[in-house]
Amino acid sequence: MSCKKLKMICFSPTRTTRRILDAVAEGVGAGQLEVIDLTREDQLPADLNCDDDLVIIGAPVYSGRIPLAAVERFKALKSCGTPVVPVVVYGNRAYEDALIELSDIATEAGFKTVAGAAFIGEHSFSTEKTPIAVSRPDEDDLVKAREFGKSLVAKFADGSLATSSVEVPGNRPYKDRSPKASASPVSNGDCQLCGACERVCPTAAISVGAMVETDPDKCIFCCACVKVCAFEARKLEVPRLLEVSQWLADNFSARREPEIFI
Repeated sequence: MSCKKLKMICFSPTRTTRRILDAVAEGVGAGQLEVIDLTREDQLPADLNCDDDLVIIGAPVYSGRIPLAAVERFKALKSCGTPVVPVVVYGNRAYEDALIELSDIATEAGFKTVAGAAFIGEHSFSTEKTPIAVSRPDEDDLVKAREFGKSLVAKFADGSLATSSVEVPGNRPYKDRSPKASASPVSNGDCQLCGACERVCPTAAISVGAMVETDPDKCIFCCACVKVCAFEARKLEVPRLLEVSQWLADNFSARREPEIFI
């Protein structure tokens, strides 16, 4: 028995989660692959029912949890027992309750968790001054993601994946979310008003006209706008977050490896 229909569902503002899921899907090698990218709210499909052979769902980790914007979009999914593989990507500190939270979201939507994984991606706050998991996922990570995909399809082929049930790490109740400051990255005088930051923002917090305007209450600090700016004109200059960035760079530089649950 082969996996004929694979659906990949992701929330990935800086594309690190998407890269991991792409590699897992490559390892699965399904005959038919459908990708649903929920990163931009204005691009959400009308039909989020899932009746595929297998679904992989992925999201980044923000302070040990799934970002609220992703939670809201994932809750629109619907299934009737489709096997699902939740995958989280964190910035080299810890994924804490994010993986079990994503598994629970999938369960509430009607899926059945049959495997799971936590991978590492370059932290959203990483800069040249405060490097945190720079260039992750790297090729070693992607190889492990492909191998994970191959292990999924092997279990699918012998029928054991559909009948298995996997418990992933985490705590219930989940850890409290950190309070969100009313702040955001800012654009400096090098800004060329190209609109790249507006196009990648997952919460439509940015508008570009004669100047760049950002709604600080909509910003989720994904820093996709910072990463995408070709002119390095977009900066995260929130004092508290700069302190956090330095703390992360100082204390979590040791390489962490992906964790697989199957």
